[in-house]
Amino acid sequence: MNSYSLQGQIALVTGGDSGIGKGVALELAKAGAKVVINHVDAHEVAQLTVDEIKTAGGEAYAIHADVSKEDEVKAMFAEMFQQYGTIDILVNNAGLQRDSKFVDMTLEQWNTVISINLTGQFLCAREAAKEFIRRGVVEGRSKAAGKIICMSSVHEVIPWGGHVNYAASKGGVMMLMKSMAQELAPQKIRVVSIGPGAIETHINQAAWSTPEALQKLLTLIPYNRPGVTEDIGKLAAWLASDEADYITGTTIFMDGGMTLYPGFADNG
Repeated sequence: MNSYSLQGQIALVTGGDSGIGKGVALELAKAGAKVVINHVDAHEVAQLTVDEIKTAGGEAYAIHADVSKEDEVKAMFAEMFQQYGTIDILVNNAGLQRDSKFVDMTLEQWNTVISINLTGQFLCAREAAKEFIRRGVVEGRSKAAGKIICMSSVHEVIPWGGHVNYAASKGGVMMLMKSMAQELAPQKIRVVSIGPGAIETHINQAAWSTPEALQKLLTLIPYNRPGVTEDIGKLAAWLASDEADYITGTTIFMDGGMTLYPGFADNG
């Protein structure tokens, strides 16, 4: 158990079956939350994460939904409420890349990334916020009526050629998060973002899996190591706890200094 507690709280982690989402799900469970793990096409993988949480003494449940589809998001929330009654923590993690040079990027590549990475966060946050407002603050459960953690990226502030759809989606997540936080704060709902830098996951394995690739990557990271999913998970669990109750409307970058623009360390 972590030093801070999420005991008795219900958490939904979208894209929680692997990568950063899995790291977040594991740490929320360690802190005592019951974790709903959303997946889109990998039930067996999601079930492995559920089993890992249960083996460690936690509680978890896997639900299928494409977060870019409104009917599937509503069905997911309905199933979660049937299973656990409510929600306390939403981690808007589901995301993907469809990389291309800008002039070659297709509308499908653009729409796919925006639909999952940005519209998906809107749809899930809207349903969670409705429940937070309906239920309100529950004494002894949490100081907040609910917590929404948006998974953003260093690329909400760092431009990224060859990935304009991804960078645009994360810039959108930043303003979605801030605008939601401003509007929902009077209802005691906290909304924050985490901005990961280079985190070792299967999606970006080519960037760190060989000594040459790792050395090139480290030129972008002043702290001289890539992150791991556990780093992000621990931050998410802390942000969801009452220890972070006065934090809302901001992005916390967890990037080993990538947003410090290390190319300028030697006078540019």
